Amino acid sequence: MKRSTLLIIITIPLLIVFFSSCAGSKRKVTRISTESTTDLSGRWNDTDSRMTAEAMIQDLLSRPWLDEYRTMKGQKPVVIVGQIRNKSSEHISTEAFTKDIERELLNSGKVTFVATSAEREQLREERLDQQHFASMETMKKWANETGADHMLLGSINSIVDSVEGQRVVYYQVNLELINVEQNTKVWIGEKKIKKLIEQDKYNW
Repeated sequence: MKRSTLLIIITIPLLIVFFSSCAGSKRKVTRISTESTTDLSGRWNDTDSRMTAEAMIQDLLSRPWLDEYRTMKGQKPVVIVGQIRNKSSEHISTEAFTKDIERELLNSGKVTFVATSAEREQLREERLDQQHFASMETMKKWANETGADHMLLGSINSIVDSVEGQRVVYYQVNLELINVEQNTKVWIGEKKIKKLIEQDKYNW
């Protein structure tokens, strides 16, 4: 048997198997509600972020500091969200978590909410641009910003324990509300999440 004929005999079955395996691989995409709880890997996800933000801001706004401030100042406190640090063992989008917190604060209507430091820089660039190109009637003034009374800071921590096919992930989120002028802490909040992930014949 010629070499070329033998090569064809070997190659054709291999190509058939290859294309058959490609054709048999199907992917199905299903749209689900953004409010649904979906845990695939057991890692921190959008549900953890949203539910943690909702619970912690609800607790923050129900504590005595808010009524005390309103009684003393006669107005709503001005709040800014500072840095939320990820100290966990995995990659967590702290920006997404921060936005969840900002949404809950702003939509509560109980505080006045101001832009973050990064956002303020963009706004200042816009005001500077207006000094040269906007009309006098629409140009926005300098040194007219609203200063924050309190800053919210925090961190996300995690502890992982695993053996054979079981893995436990413990998350602890800590937030602190601090008076900007006096450096006094007026509220400390904590949220804990614990997940058990089980998978057969898997080495963690």
